[in-house]
Amino acid sequence: MVTNNNLQIITGNSNPELAESISGELNCSLTPTIVESFKDGEIRVEIGANVRGSDVFVVQPTCNPVNRNLMELTLMLDALKRASAKRITAVVPYYGYARQDRKVVPRVPISAKMVADFISVSGADRLLTVDLHAGQIQGYFDLPVDNLYASKVLLEYVKQVCNDDLVIISPDAGGTERARAYAKRLNAGLAIVDKRRDQPNQAEAMNIIGDVKDKCAIVVDDIVDTAGTLVTAGQTLHEKGAKSVMACITHPVLSGPAVERIANSKFTELIVSDTIPLNREAQQLSNIKVISVAGLLAQAINNIHNESSVSSLFS
Repeated sequence: MVTNNNLQIITGNSNPELAESISGELNCSLTPTIVESFKDGEIRVEIGANVRGSDVFVVQPTCNPVNRNLMELTLMLDALKRASAKRITAVVPYYGYARQDRKVVPRVPISAKMVADFISVSGADRLLTVDLHAGQIQGYFDLPVDNLYASKVLLEYVKQVCNDDLVIISPDAGGTERARAYAKRLNAGLAIVDKRRDQPNQAEAMNIIGDVKDKCAIVVDDIVDTAGTLVTAGQTLHEKGAKSVMACITHPVLSGPAVERIANSKFTELIVSDTIPLNREAQQLSNIKVISVAGLLAQAINNIHNESSVSSLFS
């Protein structure tokens, strides 16, 4: 796709498979980069090629282990800045700490803002990401931000596997806008799970607002973490008469008891993207389907590199 040899792509250790796929889509090779640890745990970064005057894209989602992957990202950005790269774009398919985007109780940090500052001062000139937990996080950056939507590729698969009597489910009131967008593009119904959250990572589904009886219900969300909310929603949908229950989630964080919960849930299939690599346990589950966003990110990188519009990828 790309013919200009001024474009370079580097990656750390968080998702090298995705970086390789993006490079393949662009018909270019990853720039050799050393990202390893000293004996005391400090991270060592060394860019293995000349990047002076280059347009460099650093592919590094800040997934588990979040703090290490974030540190790898910022050290790579700093190394590129000091090596005189012409422009540095942080490609962060999954933006960690995004759920702490405001003060909901006294004496807590706004971590999403702090991480934005961290990335900016480290040397990034631009951020490319996928499905930010909250769109307003874009305003935390004093640099251009392109927030792509994984629905562009996830919906293609959903259309193939389930296109009759569809109803799209928002797992909470906050996700209604996302669910409505899916429902509109699939010409499907819309329902909302009314839930009550008592503690972080714990939620109890209380009721379903909307008609799900004898329908193929698809729960859509941006993140599945411990899967407590998701599995409870699936159980409630099953009890309300849905003939099948699926989920379509962008970022498969899948921490703690998530894999066990999904394995024992009512979901016939969990559709996720590869913004985060599946952990070993999740790879063993037959009902998890991974759809790659490499082509979407590669197209965005190509457009940014060639100074053409990225807006067509937001539709």
